[in-house]
Amino acid sequence: MTGFWENTYVETAASYSVVVLCLIVFMAIFEIVTSYNNWNEIKSGNVAVAMATGGKIFGIANIFRYSIEHNDTLFQTMGWGIYGFVLLVIGYFIFEFLTPSFKIDEEIAADNRAVGFISLIISVGLSFVIGANIM
Repeated sequence: MTGFWENTYVETAASYSVVVLCLIVFMAIFEIVTSYNNWNEIKSGNVAVAMATGGKIFGIANIFRYSIEHNDTLFQTMGWGIYGFVLLVIGYFIFEFLTPSFKIDEEIAADNRAVGFISLIISVGLSFVIGANIM
């Protein structure tokens, strides 16, 4: 059975499955954290929400990319991925804190594309910083 788990195809399918499940859970958490409904806003054509959500998805996937690359076990990969996600959420709250003159969620919900774009860039940028520190 050991040979089965060392097969590249099996490892890839296992990593893929874990990342997809984590992505679903993490996006549900982001849905709770934000004051708007991501998928309803995207369905109605809100580009700012689509950019911010896309940045979150990319950020999470990028963190897991580094985690898969630098860890030997699926458990370690999940651990670093979860830790990276927590740091990404903290970055989201820091972004909100650093803009006291307006509410990030309200601006994104109002389709302020500039704020949506900055949110996307922050998620992507932080994911590279977080990923670079994954061991």
